Amino acid sequence: MGVLHVVRPMLSILPEVASPDRRIPFREKVVWTVIALFSFLVFSQLPLYGVKNTSSTDALYWMRAILASNRGTLMELGVGPIVTSGLIMQLLAGTKVLEVDQNIKEDRALFSGAQKLLGIFITIGQAVVYVMSGMYGDINEIGAANSILIIIQLTLSGLLLIILDEMLQKGYGLGSGISLFMASNICQNIVWDTFSPVSITTGRGTEFHGALIAFFHVLFSRSNKLSALKEAFYRQNLPNVTNVLSTVLMFIVITYFQGFRIDLPVKYQKYRGQQGSYPIKLLYTSNMPIILQTALVSNFYFMSQMLFKKFGDNLLIRLLGVWADVEGSTGAIPVSGVAYYISAPSSATEIFYDPIRAIIYIAFVLGSCALFSATWVEVSGSSSRDVAKQLRDNQMVMTGYRDSSMVHVLNRYIPVAALFGGVAIGILSIVSDFLGALSSGTGVLLAVTIIYQYFEAFAKEQTDIASIFGL
Repeated sequence: MGVLHVVRPMLSILPEVASPDRRIPFREKVVWTVIALFSFLVFSQLPLYGVKNTSSTDALYWMRAILASNRGTLMELGVGPIVTSGLIMQLLAGTKVLEVDQNIKEDRALFSGAQKLLGIFITIGQAVVYVMSGMYGDINEIGAANSILIIIQLTLSGLLLIILDEMLQKGYGLGSGISLFMASNICQNIVWDTFSPVSITTGRGTEFHGALIAFFHVLFSRSNKLSALKEAFYRQNLPNVTNVLSTVLMFIVITYFQGFRIDLPVKYQKYRGQQGSYPIKLLYTSNMPIILQTALVSNFYFMSQMLFKKFGDNLLIRLLGVWADVEGSTGAIPVSGVAYYISAPSSATEIFYDPIRAIIYIAFVLGSCALFSATWVEVSGSSSRDVAKQLRDNQMVMTGYRDSSMVHVLNRYIPVAALFGGVAIGILSIVSDFLGALSSGTGVLLAVTIIYQYFEAFAKEQTDIASIFGL
């Protein structure tokens, strides 16, 4: 804890949301959650002041739905800095670089404060890099004053996002801000790609962006109905009906997997006859492995693109990734290097064209998700010894076992659930990518798991639901 004690003086000047001193009613939690979501959506539409040009290549255009970011707005950085700071701190704690006892209140406060401080530093750093890289126009054209103003806007909006997330996580709202903002952004993109009425002129003529709108348009406007259906289901570079059906299918499959669990029977020591169960889900760490993996990959992509833009002739930089602009898009895709091999093939054709890439991508996603899942269990207070302590604190024991054997029994299930749960999360994400689900496989996976978490939160608070309607 020596390192964390060093940053203690800096933590005292950070804005902090005080923990509630009373039980927050369900109706009030819903209100605060809606306020946080509304604030995020408003800031996602407010443009940055001082920007001269946004026509340059977007380094993270295809990751924005997952990172809950919107280009050229106050939410340019999205939840990226928060997730990145969480990833770094959890890895430091998991590898014992930082000695943290989550059962001690002071340690938890220092760890949380250090993570918030790191998130602010990452926000400032990314804001500076964005401005210096020319994302908003040439520095000489923007001017020093506007450049500083843009950095200040991005920093303050990032700080606001951290505060909103902290407010929800401390019990004023439902779930976490990160999950809420991610889910809303992903669902917004899925709805837009499905029903968008915006028309686009392509080589095939005028088309609608939304897959279902385009389906009905070509069906009624083309004389050759078979050709129209083929185009609606398989058109390239725009959302198609196959993408929509794949997304619906993955929603159903991922929701089904959420129900896989083992219930361990437990009983109260103090009250005889009262029994219950402790559930251990297959997706034990929920969506955390894919969130952490996304944070790692997105930061790698960003740095690779920035380095390639500045030093594209350097052999080492080209080994990290070579990027090329995509026709009809504001972003670039990796065409070789490490970045290419850890990115998902966009279609079945690409899988057959370069099977080595598909194999490396699958191995990378499965391995990283399994590693992050196993690490998260140890640092998040959900390991076997942590669960055993929680049960003892609640004066509960497992039926048929001694109190001293509780950790050994949990070790049969929790590490296995964490490992296989991480692999399952990776498989679901990969399958979604290969099927061409809207907003990427990771996006669909995150949206479904987050919505399911909110469904569970509503179910737990079902006794208070009637209070919303005054019943």
